[in-house]
Amino acid sequence: MKYGTRMGNAAKARTQCIVVGVYDDAQLTDTAKALDKESGGYLKKVLRRGDISGKANQMMVLHDVPNVNATRVLLVGLGKADALTGAKFAGIARNVITRLKTISVKNALNCLLEADVADQDLGWKVRRTIEAFDAGVYRFTEMKGKPPENGETLETVELFVADKSDQDVVDDAITISSALCAGINKAKDLGNLPGNVCTPTYLADQAKQLAKEYSSITVKVLEEKEMEKLGMGAFMSVSRGSEQPGKMIIITHKGAKPKEAPHVLVGKGITFDTGGISLKPGAGMHEMIWDMCGAASVFGTMLAVAEQQLPMNVIGVLAAAENMPSGDASRPGDIVKTMSGQTVEILNTDAEGRLVLCDALTYIDQYNPATVIDVATLTGAVIVALGSHPTAMYANDDGVAADLEQAGRESLDRVWRMPLWEDYQAQINSAFADMANIGGREAGSITAACFLARFTKKYRWAHLDCAGTAFKGSGPMKGATGRPVNLLFEYLNTQYRKTLAEDAS
Repeated sequence: MKYGTRMGNAAKARTQCIVVGVYDDAQLTDTAKALDKESGGYLKKVLRRGDISGKANQMMVLHDVPNVNATRVLLVGLGKADALTGAKFAGIARNVITRLKTISVKNALNCLLEADVADQDLGWKVRRTIEAFDAGVYRFTEMKGKPPENGETLETVELFVADKSDQDVVDDAITISSALCAGINKAKDLGNLPGNVCTPTYLADQAKQLAKEYSSITVKVLEEKEMEKLGMGAFMSVSRGSEQPGKMIIITHKGAKPKEAPHVLVGKGITFDTGGISLKPGAGMHEMIWDMCGAASVFGTMLAVAEQQLPMNVIGVLAAAENMPSGDASRPGDIVKTMSGQTVEILNTDAEGRLVLCDALTYIDQYNPATVIDVATLTGAVIVALGSHPTAMYANDDGVAADLEQAGRESLDRVWRMPLWEDYQAQINSAFADMANIGGREAGSITAACFLARFTKKYRWAHLDCAGTAFKGSGPMKGATGRPVNLLFEYLNTQYRKTLAEDAS
């Protein structure tokens, strides 16, 4: 999708559709008033008929409005003028792109930025609009034998800028949003690829390609022999059952001086998860192509950061492996030694994500990170606890937790902080090893986080369990969501702004 801006008289714009707002009780926004004036009161005449009153998400398409060059005018209900929240605005944007697709237009002029959104500025409205529109036109067709034909599709959207002084703000927001959407779409693409295509080796090759496309990016790939030498026994216990070799993929974005401590993102990249010897039920196993969505979101965030040219140092680590049953696979009851020197009793081979992550979280200590965030579709328990709306967040640092919560509110890619109390640690104690890899039926997402916490004591860290938010597993709309790329991107930009403010003071 291409985005641009337009100023001047909207009625003179040659476009296939102008999108304008109507508040509750049929009150027109400024641009809608201008169109009504040009058309000799045509819009108000239509509104008096009562087919649309301006309630939120009501929509009506008008054709060939007098003295308006656009072939269509889409009236969009905004609800009460003083009650338009950020979440409602984003929802309206999503519904607008859905409606635009049904009327088969290739270009449109969106005039909804003039709507007043509580506690949000113009740049925020631009970013949420572009994210909603890009998500609305995303389609995963890479694996189709012949891409489906869908007639005309939306290709270009112009954003109407009423005041020339706002032009730079809108342009900057378009640039940032376009970078973010590129990352989100890449995360979706990687997540939606089947396990016979998206292997650990494929992810490594994609990372190397990223380095070719962006000068700020360098890539290092740890192969299994090197991981064995480093003592990554937990990681290797997962990878050993598969013919696909595991990879630890390190993507580095150098946007600041080398001495500046990097922010590190670590993603669980189980490219297919059978459960290993603790085999999953067959009915839903096809959904396990999405068990690498944590790694996909880290990859997408790194792409977005490079595209934005964010002037800070960021490292993304993809812990990529395939979890398969075989004669060489780990058995329940096996004890392995992690890179940290701690030992783990594997009571369930389907609790494998924490095993690849714990060695990755030990490995990244060498970078002396400013903060560390790991992302993983780690537990089914988190879906029972929180559903599919927020991502569960655990943290050993209140400042990191607060920054992630704020980033979630700003991006609408929300998190909910869960307890990481010492009380839960007893559930993963083992009689034979330093810890077990599961803690029983109770508080499954929490005990998984407690497991990871034992490997993150040297730095400020947060864990995001995105099992409920990273993908939709059934129905015609199934697929990766791209979450939490938006959250991570906003978090990193917030950290950069904080650094600037600290330097200025």
